[in-house]
Amino acid sequence: MPDRDIVRLDDLPAMGPLFARALVPGPRRTPGIPAQTALVSGHRQDVARLARYAGVCGFTLRDSVPPTWLHVLTFPLQVYLLAGPGSTLRLPGMVHVANRMRLHRPVSVTESLELRVRAAYLRPHRRGALVDLIGEVRVAGEVVWDAVSTYLASGVSVPGTPEEADREPFDPVTPLARWRLPSDLGRRYRAVSGDPNPIHTSQLAARAFGFRRPIAHGMWTHARALAALENRLPGSYAVEVAFARAVPLPGTVGFTATSQPDGWAAAVTTKDGAKPHLLLRVTA
Repeated sequence: MPDRDIVRLDDLPAMGPLFARALVPGPRRTPGIPAQTALVSGHRQDVARLARYAGVCGFTLRDSVPPTWLHVLTFPLQVYLLAGPGSTLRLPGMVHVANRMRLHRPVSVTESLELRVRAAYLRPHRRGALVDLIGEVRVAGEVVWDAVSTYLASGVSVPGTPEEADREPFDPVTPLARWRLPSDLGRRYRAVSGDPNPIHTSQLAARAFGFRRPIAHGMWTHARALAALENRLPGSYAVEVAFARAVPLPGTVGFTATSQPDGWAAAVTTKDGAKPHLLLRVTA
């Protein structure tokens, strides 16, 4: 990640005020994304918060942290950039459509972290525009984790021809497991992640964005699927997910996983296994 145009923050920003600011309509401007990299140095991980996160997502509490936990730590910097003056995208209502992350080596909960995020590659989509939020975690200058979170900003028009994205085929399956998700899952995940997006906790907010009831955080679904595989994963690996459809709360979902020569393919599905909510692939 380039070392130019860096905004250095003393600590991770509180996301509630940033979301509140983003709810206030602004003047129409040409779509754009911030040019800066947001950076926090010397971040000390909160072990008690990590333990609560592990409990909500199904991970075993270990000395080394799950890669999705590192996403949680960099997410406030994503919100900081998208809610800032350099961004014209409307943060409320943006949809997380895909995520790729690489864990380069095990990261200990005791390690001091440098967290970086930048926005890149604003491009057209048939339903609006896509943007990538690129995150990086370093320890003593060494890159130990990096990720790309891709978001869809509906209704935004940017120049160019939309890419033809091939949807990964999905054949109905018989789930290996079924998970019953309680109605308060959104509030529980918000408490450990800090993500204040009200579509996960408020029926009124969910309906305003086209959902009949609150939906699970996509990154909870990602984490829960990865937690189901954690005892089979190596010390370093890449994981890629596509978020296919929202998970309403309360509800029941299915889970399936298949071993492959280079890793694992997994899916969180409807409870009957007919349709996917999330498709996941892990490669060593």
